[in-house]
Amino acid sequence: MARRSLSASLALATGAAVLAVPAGLGTATTAQAAPGGEKDVTAVMFEWKFDSVAKACTDSLGPAGYGYVQVSPPQEHIQGGQWWTSYQPVSYRIAGRLGDRGSFANMVNTCHGAGVKVIADSVINHMSAGSGTGTGGSSYSKYNYPGLYSGNDMDDCRTEIGNNYGNRDNVQKCELVGLADLDTGEDYVRGKIAGYLNDLLSLGVDGFRIDAAKHMPAGDLANIKSRLSNPNVYWKHEAIYGAGEAVSPSEYLGSGDVQEFRYARSLKKVFNEENLAYLKNFGEGWGFMESGKSAVFVDNHDTERNGETLNYKSGADYTLASVFMLAYPYGSPDVHSGYEWSDKDAGPPNGGQVNACYSDGWKCQHDWREISSMVGFRNTARGQGVTNWWDNGGDQIAFGRGSKAYVAINHEGSSLTRTFQTSLPAGDYCDVQSGKGVTVNGSGQFTATLGSNTAVALHVGARTCTGNGGGDGGGDGGGTGQSGASFGVNATTVMGQNIYVTGNQAALGNWNPASAPKLDPAAYPVWKLDVALPAGTSFEYKYVRKDANGNVTWESGANRTATVPSSGRVALTADVWRS
Repeated sequence: MARRSLSASLALATGAAVLAVPAGLGTATTAQAAPGGEKDVTAVMFEWKFDSVAKACTDSLGPAGYGYVQVSPPQEHIQGGQWWTSYQPVSYRIAGRLGDRGSFANMVNTCHGAGVKVIADSVINHMSAGSGTGTGGSSYSKYNYPGLYSGNDMDDCRTEIGNNYGNRDNVQKCELVGLADLDTGEDYVRGKIAGYLNDLLSLGVDGFRIDAAKHMPAGDLANIKSRLSNPNVYWKHEAIYGAGEAVSPSEYLGSGDVQEFRYARSLKKVFNEENLAYLKNFGEGWGFMESGKSAVFVDNHDTERNGETLNYKSGADYTLASVFMLAYPYGSPDVHSGYEWSDKDAGPPNGGQVNACYSDGWKCQHDWREISSMVGFRNTARGQGVTNWWDNGGDQIAFGRGSKAYVAINHEGSSLTRTFQTSLPAGDYCDVQSGKGVTVNGSGQFTATLGSNTAVALHVGARTCTGNGGGDGGGDGGGTGQSGASFGVNATTVMGQNIYVTGNQAALGNWNPASAPKLDPAAYPVWKLDVALPAGTSFEYKYVRKDANGNVTWESGANRTATVPSSGRVALTADVWRS
């Protein structure tokens, strides 16, 4: 939450990032893989109710191979519809808008049953900025939280930090946007915080993201962690890098991982303004923190709103940046999964209840084919460094992960046809991006055509295409094996318009545009959606465009036709809107 404004702007004054391309990019440096081990991709389910997270663990996160799911702060907080109310605690009871203690415990158990560990976003730097009654019924006022804290437990500085980040005491002892700042150097406060985290551990939590970590001395956090029932628990600090600031994120490496904000900032700059070829030694080669201690992301809940990074509105830039992050061996990736917003303060749709992905504004980035399929890729490739790097000097790159995996990304405006050199064993593979088969010859080569702003990704855990573009389920996460159709239509729109698909099947709305499923514009101008249909089904379909007032425009021409194969999905990803 560092530097969060409670106003609609939610500005984050993070300081100037070092984004210049490092010297020596033309040299043949080879990226080093982070140490092998457990599945390291985290799905960050921002403001999802715990019951909805539990369902996602079973339906999508576990099958895709995610190692962790991160949930929003579970403690009681101030009331209000804005998302940031979750980050103003009033007690340490599990009684927030996302669910009570029972639903939280059930979520942890369900996710564990699906093979997914749970990280809790933990707000321990501060309490609230005002007075009232919390989401769990607790009365409070600023500096007074009955049975928990009083004014004596707060830091002596009662003024806001402001923009003076060159003064360590100001950053760590004054108030972040007016929030009551806890004195984490005090033994009593440390004990209360540790008690809260130990309570979460008793419910099975596997790790913590420490919100606003840079606003607490690193020694204080190390002391609190030492008091836990499991002092070796996974621990991830939110510590934002700012040039010339008094507090450095690297100070926190002694007690856990640290979120590397420069990674996400740099990805935005490369994808928006520079060449993908510059990513050849991305990470430590750019002066970032060590790979094995860095948590990385394309966006998070703060940066997607303040413009610091790419976000779901960035189209193919966002999708391909996520593909790169999951393919490249630097850091432990977080995949943000949130909801649509125009008001940057707006809280979650339905109070956090997710009835279905891609409805009610829920974006579900964790389940986008291009992203979810790369989780199994990463799990299969762990422990392998970068090999067989190729680039065209511009926005077309390809690289392998030893003999385990290979990816090619085309971020240019025209298609790319090339014979790629890999270190993969010869044989048949599934391109987990498209769900189509690819053959690697005895020399480790394959030939493919990549459309503009698309990727090809192969790994030894996905040798045959059996649905969802995820291969045969190998590599700790592959396809679901569900039959159906993968729609993908190139259709331009103006603000307020969306593309839907309808047809002569119930899953397609039975030709009723009001019931037609909406396609996702993550790879705009291509709109995509996977729809479950029984194997062997022959069906008709057409695309429709709807505007903000509900006006419907049908594409021209005859009904399109397709048949679902006996196993897997029929790929309809080359469709073009017919005017």
